[in-house]
Amino acid sequence: MPIEKDQVCILIPTLNEAPTIGPLIREFRDLGYSHIFVIDGNSIDETRSIASREGARVEVQSRKGKGNALIEAFSLIEEPYILMIDGDGTYSPQDAEKVLEPLSRGYDQVIGDRLTDENRDAFSRLNLFGNQILNRLFKLAHSAYLSDILSGYRAFSHEGIRQMHLKEVGFGIETEISAEAVRSGQKILVVPISYKKRPGTPTKLNPFHDGFKITATIYRLAKMTNPLFYFGLIGLVTMTGGIIVGIYVILEWLQNIEHLPLTILTVLLIVVGFQIFMFGILTDMMLSLHREVIRELQDARNSGNEHK
Repeated sequence: MPIEKDQVCILIPTLNEAPTIGPLIREFRDLGYSHIFVIDGNSIDETRSIASREGARVEVQSRKGKGNALIEAFSLIEEPYILMIDGDGTYSPQDAEKVLEPLSRGYDQVIGDRLTDENRDAFSRLNLFGNQILNRLFKLAHSAYLSDILSGYRAFSHEGIRQMHLKEVGFGIETEISAEAVRSGQKILVVPISYKKRPGTPTKLNPFHDGFKITATIYRLAKMTNPLFYFGLIGLVTMTGGIIVGIYVILEWLQNIEHLPLTILTVLLIVVGFQIFMFGILTDMMLSLHREVIRELQDARNSGNEHK
């Protein structure tokens, strides 16, 4: 059954998007979407007044950061479906139906994939390379390849949003949304979309600073979805440090120079690293068992509902 457009809230997070917000809202209205919600991060230009003039609902977020904007907005939306799109004019409203349609087939989240061959000219080589590295790191850490974890064009069911526990305050929010969807076992679909260069406003994303923060977010969130990767990496790094110190101690010992404190440190690093690695294995086994129990309970519940 197709999704009715009045069941959809178009969610647009903004910060100084005056050159693009008006045309974006008008295009959605021309497509028949009447529920348009702009959550603004205290813009100093005319973003809010333009959005209000175009008929959008406008709220000012209480705390800084894109993550805070989305978390606050999700709690204020009542429509059963949400289409999230950045307000910078890089995404096309014409892709809305393509992104929303899979929700009617039972998917919990749909991600618009920008990183297609058709859109390569919209990215600098650095940004394209960085996105590809982060996507592969996410796959390694969370055992799921979602093609474009940083996409700002997504569709959600209200139930899918409710299942996620979001805490990221800044640009790491898309990464957290992706990780939480994987953690909660949601049905996720990736669809190709069009993407173009920012037409009127400078980017707010710093490739190196924000790239490092997103990398740290991917790793930190792996503690809940892939503890073997999270604790295993800590354990391996610790053991490697012990081995390096141990090699130095052995080389010095061959020259009749003893380093008792460094010898003790070597043993401690290797033992502690091994224990952390084993803890990661045990935690991963417990998580797998927990997921299997939850899956069986859900299957039993679905089977019971079918027999009613």
